[in-house]
Amino acid sequence: MKTLQSMEQYEQWMQKGKVVFLFSADWCPDCRVIEPFLPEVEEKFDHYQFVYVDRDEFIDLCADLGVFGIPSFIVTEDGKELGRLVSKERKSQQQIEAFLESVSAS
Repeated sequence: MKTLQSMEQYEQWMQKGKVVFLFSADWCPDCRVIEPFLPEVEEKFDHYQFVYVDRDEFIDLCADLGVFGIPSFIVTEDGKELGRLVSKERKSQQQIEAFLESVSAS
């Protein structure tokens, strides 16, 4: 998984290809719960580029996108949002994969 470093980088990734943005933070316990199975999710959905967005570092971006709970996922393709799984609730591997499958099917 790549890590977002700048807003310029966000704009580049947003505009090109299929991207899953994972909004998270080091201090978030529910975010730590999903870490062990994320490599498996990335492998299963390898047609997406996965990008980690630190909520604290990019708080203005989170506010602009309406991401107020973490961990949250936003999927984009060539500048368009395809779907979002945005909430403060803990997410299971099954929930994340079902979300990505539903977005892939659209």
